[in-house]
Amino acid sequence: MPVSLFDICIPTCSRMLGSLSAILDKGAAHAEARKIDPAALLQARLYPDMFPLARQVQIASDAAKGGGSRLAGIDTPSWPDNETSFAELQARIAKTQDFLRSLDRSAIDAAAEREITFKAGKTTRTMRGSEYVTAWMLPNFFFHVTTTHAILRHNGVEIGKMDFLGKLPGTSV
Repeated sequence: MPVSLFDICIPTCSRMLGSLSAILDKGAAHAEARKIDPAALLQARLYPDMFPLARQVQIASDAAKGGGSRLAGIDTPSWPDNETSFAELQARIAKTQDFLRSLDRSAIDAAAEREITFKAGKTTRTMRGSEYVTAWMLPNFFFHVTTTHAILRHNGVEIGKMDFLGKLPGTSV
């Protein structure tokens, strides 16, 4: 049975966005319990030349919606990167998940051999759809979800590997 490009990327991104939402909830609860200004966590970085937590979430959202839309052959929705609170980041994640649910499975599956052209910084790249998913879209998405997790953990939020992995398919946990 051939592997579905849709099944590789869309449910994976949606599930991991759910994990991202859950760890952000824990970050917000941590800030509230310890009387920490939430903005301090939202602007926290692992290193001075890295993006802060809020930007990591925005880029993870962009990677999922941009990847899905490119594969589906539709325009990528453009959303302002203006979230300044945990609640606003949660709304962005929910909007991203809604968008992913709207994508056409057959259009994405048909993209496996189609060329995908996209901007990465100042560079324009072109790859076959299957390569785009495995070499760019998912690694980029996971990088920013992982970095968000690492920033929160580094700042004392009690989260671990299972918080990152979230609810696994076919399990009750």
